[in-house]
Amino acid sequence: LSWAPHPGLPPSTAALLVSGPDGEMLWLEVTHHPGQEPQVRLMGRYLLPPCKQRWHTCAAFLPQDGLLLCGDRRGSLLLFPCSSSPGRAAESTSIISGGTDSVGEDSGSKLKPSCLLQKEALPLEAPLSTLFGLHGKTGVTSVTCHKGYIYSTGRDGVYRQLRLQGQQLEVLRKHRPCKGLQWIEELHFTSNGDLLVLGFRADNFVVWSSKTSENLHCVPCGGGHRSWSYWSSPSAEAFAFIKCGDVMLYHREAEPCEQQVLLASLHGREIACVRRLGVVEVPGHTILNIFVTGSEDTTACVLALDEHSQAAMPLTWLSDHISSVRALALAGPAGPDDDSFGDKGLSALLFSAGGRAQISCYRLLCTGDPASESAVACQVVHVASHRLDEHWERKKNRHKLVKMDPETRYMSLSVVPGTSTKQLPTPWRFLAAACSDGSVRVFGLLEATRKLVLVAESFHHQRCVLKVEAFLHTRAGGERHLLCSAATDGSIAFWDITSPIMDAVDALHQAEGEMEPLALGTPLLTIMAHSCGVNSLHVRETPEGQYLVASGSDDGSIHVCLLEVALGRGEAAAGTCLHVLERVARHCAHAAHVTGIRVLRPDLLLSASVDQRLTLWRRGPGGLEALSTTFFHVPDLAEVDCWEVGEVGGDLHYYCVLCGQGLEMLR
Repeated sequence: LSWAPHPGLPPSTAALLVSGPDGEMLWLEVTHHPGQEPQVRLMGRYLLPPCKQRWHTCAAFLPQDGLLLCGDRRGSLLLFPCSSSPGRAAESTSIISGGTDSVGEDSGSKLKPSCLLQKEALPLEAPLSTLFGLHGKTGVTSVTCHKGYIYSTGRDGVYRQLRLQGQQLEVLRKHRPCKGLQWIEELHFTSNGDLLVLGFRADNFVVWSSKTSENLHCVPCGGGHRSWSYWSSPSAEAFAFIKCGDVMLYHREAEPCEQQVLLASLHGREIACVRRLGVVEVPGHTILNIFVTGSEDTTACVLALDEHSQAAMPLTWLSDHISSVRALALAGPAGPDDDSFGDKGLSALLFSAGGRAQISCYRLLCTGDPASESAVACQVVHVASHRLDEHWERKKNRHKLVKMDPETRYMSLSVVPGTSTKQLPTPWRFLAAACSDGSVRVFGLLEATRKLVLVAESFHHQRCVLKVEAFLHTRAGGERHLLCSAATDGSIAFWDITSPIMDAVDALHQAEGEMEPLALGTPLLTIMAHSCGVNSLHVRETPEGQYLVASGSDDGSIHVCLLEVALGRGEAAAGTCLHVLERVARHCAHAAHVTGIRVLRPDLLLSASVDQRLTLWRRGPGGLEALSTTFFHVPDLAEVDCWEVGEVGGDLHYYCVLCGQGLEMLR
């Protein structure tokens, strides 16, 4: 039995859901007036999907007319039609009225049996949409609606955000509130914009604040296998539970908060990567820059930065990773290929990767929202994810193969540009990854089916690959997808991945999204740019159609080479040649690791180092000449991202954002 909130019912009427044998669930409307016996009407019959423990655990009527959402003991979410039209209600009333006439006025206690005996007059409804086992085998604990979204909780340690697409349930993303909270029971949305997560950690009842990321209450009650109830108001809170047969009450009066947050933190540990998504213009506000950061605390953060107030406002956190987030990449209208606004806001595909060989992909949509505290609303849809150990578990005859290292880390990501053009039969996007196990891997994403597939790989470097950069050559003679990768020995390899990508698209189309990884082949060119690991890498095309490749190393040196691409008549990679036209190196450019480098113009470079110096270089016939040096405040610099902004009068200004033990934006 469970009571389900129904927005359309009067205060004296409530909806009761009853699970019976063979997976049958009944919807009853119970009406109670003071001094009168309760009246019960049978409103609907529903069929739960087959499973070992076939009963519902929670339910809610959606604000949309005619839909009932419930969760079952198997961890599934089910969407049923529940039209309470006048005709259907009259039919239910006639059933109960017939039963009432047959037993008499003085035998109200026999009203329910007579009602249920004639339940066959109502059709047995099947689910319109089913998400089987969404919360694992331990069951769904609650479902609720808030601001047009659906939220579900379970005993798998996460709560999920969903939405309705027509009459189908679509999972947007999942949230893991904190470590150790494996039994989540309910969600409470407060008037001040906070989301309280109610659950059990070991034998304690916990109230977790998503806004402040802290425990508000921790009550030793013995665990979640008991009856309990929580109530809160601005003036007091109460938690009642049964323990050893006794009813226990925990009560707390509201106290003034003496703790003031001077500067809210973005992450709990150092920031490993940062990418700029774009800008959002909000009426009545200044232009807000939108960034995405990844951290060693296993989360990624989407934040808005106001240039005038210098305030960083977190919009949302992504907590799907089980290890550190070391690399980010953007693709789409707001990505590197096109920094423009969409009709609905700022939209992009975000790839995040890091430890435990895990990659996640999200669709981000940022729009102006003057009513919110941050003035920006950010919607996140989880598109796909991939882990190498899960990929290995699905292989056939895997007992004959050497298992991949489950501790493999993704060090760098780069979206392959130009792969969604008319030359490909399906709109696949491709992503290159540098891996700590010595491989360069290429993944394919089909957003429509939410599939992220490993399509090609190579272990050419035989050591940890630190950086990858993909670029597109579109001059006369055809298009080529080129890739450069840098490793810990200071070498930079250049690949033509056009043929592997085309072969992968054909294989994916024939195998319906599943394939064995192809070989990337051998590099077109390998140069020894440094004496040790390459920590930063950037490629920029010149107006003449050549490519400047800039890199920075652990030894504090900077290397720049100018490449020319020559295309032969063949369609394979053998028809592509790379020629080094110029090489320039600047030893001891910095006193520590060079962890960020950008080619701003063919004659202008920017480098940043752990020595906390940001240096502007001029590239000329005589080599690299230092123009200016700026000291920044972020220790242990991890990465730099740069962009240019056109000012009034046609002048260009360059901005950069630096991350490490903090975040800083410079102009």
